[in-house]
Amino acid sequence: MRIGVPKEIKNHEYRVGLVPAGVRELVAHGHEVVVETHAGYGIGLDDDQYEAAGATILKTAAEVFAAADMIVKVKEPQAREIAMLRPGQILFTYLHLAPDAAQTKGLVESGCIAIAYETVTDARGRLPLLAPMSEVAGRMSIQAGAHCLEKTQGGNGVLLGGVPGVAAADVVILGGGVVGTNAARMAMGLEAKVTILDKSLERLYELDMQFGPTLNTIFSTRDAVEEYVMRADLVIGAVLVPGAAAPRLVSAEMVKRMKRGAVLVDVAIDQGGCFETSRPTTHAEPTYIVDEVVHYCVANMPGGVARTSTFALNNATLPFTLALADKGVRKALYEDPNLLAGLNVHTGRVTYKAVAEAQGYEFVPAEETLGV
Repeated sequence: MRIGVPKEIKNHEYRVGLVPAGVRELVAHGHEVVVETHAGYGIGLDDDQYEAAGATILKTAAEVFAAADMIVKVKEPQAREIAMLRPGQILFTYLHLAPDAAQTKGLVESGCIAIAYETVTDARGRLPLLAPMSEVAGRMSIQAGAHCLEKTQGGNGVLLGGVPGVAAADVVILGGGVVGTNAARMAMGLEAKVTILDKSLERLYELDMQFGPTLNTIFSTRDAVEEYVMRADLVIGAVLVPGAAAPRLVSAEMVKRMKRGAVLVDVAIDQGGCFETSRPTTHAEPTYIVDEVVHYCVANMPGGVARTSTFALNNATLPFTLALADKGVRKALYEDPNLLAGLNVHTGRVTYKAVAEAQGYEFVPAEETLGV
C-alpha cells in the first residue's frame, strides 16, 4: 500500500501524521510512504530524516493525496484537503464529526473511507488513540489556566498554588477521565485546591484511592456543578461522550454568576464544548472574555507542544496504521472490532451512530458496509 503524509494546515498545527520511525516500520513491511516536504519541519523532523527512513518526499499536498491509497494525518481535513479525497481512499486521522456538519458532508460526498482516531476502542472499551492527546491536553489545561488567571490576561490575579499565608486557587474539573485525571495531577502538583466532579462512583472511588485526601471527589449533579463552578477560580471542562457532542454542563446564566476574572478551559471544544458560552479559538488568539470570565477554547490544544504530542500519538496509532496497510482496509476492519469502531464514514454512508444522529444522516452499521 502507498501511505501519504501531508503537512498539517490548520492554524498553528505543527504535528505530523507519521514520524520517521513509523515510516521505517511501514517500509520494512513492504509499503511505500510519500511525505509532503517540510511536513515535520515545525517539530525538528527534516526531509532528509524521512528519506533516510525510506520515504519519498513530494512537493505539494495535491501530489501526496493523488499518490496515496491511505492518508495519515493528525487533525481533521480542512476544506481544501477534503476536495482532494477520492472514492475508496482511506483517511486515518482525528475527525470529531458530531459537531461539524460541513466536514461530515464533505467526507460523505468524497466517497472516502474515514476512520477516526477518537472512536477506535480497545478490549476494555477505552479510547487508546485519544488517550495520548487527552493526557497532553489535561496537563496543558492547567498550564493554560494558570497563565489566564494572571491579571494581564484578564484573570483575577490569583496564583494557582498561593503562597504561605495566602489561599491557593480553587480548581474544579468536570470529568474524571484521562483529561481530568491528568489535569488534577498537574494542579495538585502546583498546590492548588482541586475538586473533580464525575457521574461514575466507581471512577470517583478510583481517583480517591489514587490521590487520597489531597483531591476532593464529588458526585456530579446539576446542583453540585453549579455549587462548585460558582466558587471556582479555574474550571476545566473535561467531559467526553465518545464520538458524540459534549454535554453542555455550564450554562450562560451560570457563567454570568461566576467570579470576576475566573477562567474556563474547555478541553471538550473539539466535540462542541461543555460550556454554553464556548466557541473554538486558536493558538494565535486563544482566549476571549464573556461576562468578565476568561474562556480558553483552543481546538487543537496539544498542537502547542507539537513534538511531544506527535511522538505520543505515533506510538498509539502505528499498530493500527500497519494493520490497515498490511491487511487492507476491509480485512483489517473485519478482523478487529476495536478498529472497526473507528469507522465513521464509508463510501458515502455514515457508519457511526452518534455522528448520524447529530448530523441527521441515516445510520448504516459498519458491519453492513463491509458486507459481514
